[in-house]
Amino acid sequence: MTDTDSLTTDEWRVFATHDFFLKKATISAKLKRMLGQLHVALQPELAGRQLIAPVGFDTEAFQFVKGEHLEDCPYQYLDFPRFYTRHDKLAFRSLCWWGHHLVFALIVEGPLVKQYRTNIFNRFSEIADRQLSVSLSSSLWEWKTGPGYTLDITNNRRSEIAAALDRRTFFKIARFIPIQDFNADTDQIIHAGVTTFQSMLPIITH
Repeated sequence: MTDTDSLTTDEWRVFATHDFFLKKATISAKLKRMLGQLHVALQPELAGRQLIAPVGFDTEAFQFVKGEHLEDCPYQYLDFPRFYTRHDKLAFRSLCWWGHHLVFALIVEGPLVKQYRTNIFNRFSEIADRQLSVSLSSSLWEWKTGPGYTLDITNNRRSEIAAALDRRTFFKIARFIPIQDFNADTDQIIHAGVTTFQSMLPIITH
């Protein structure tokens, strides 16, 4: 065994910390319940809406996912609404990424992207300055934020946003919230998710 295979003193200490793993399990269960409450809170936001949606879109479709390896960190998310095919996507993802941030993201791909993009600029004043960002990544599944990763949607960046979205067949609009911004009130997170979805509705509605 090489030195790189051996656990360090600090790693052995973490390995021996039984309480950490119990807390992780408790936190995961609470995050799942919180995402479940968010799912319930989002349902009225879809009721009666005339969405610009792909054929086959189901307003009741949703999914909860839990994993351990988003860049080596655990994650949990809710997709609601949720529509994914190889060529068409319309989804709102609420992602809790351990050690990073919470993300509320609109994910779109396919022929309807042209209409979504038109809506962004026809309704720019409704979307800008709402703490939303455009993902600059060539992948819909990049979840980092900051310079080189995202571009804030503000009224003074209309031309930059237009350039970033030009000719794209998919895009992602997201709100990133540092974990440190939240306190013990679960309602705070649910409210953030609902208000973020509301701020994105002008993009995907008639």
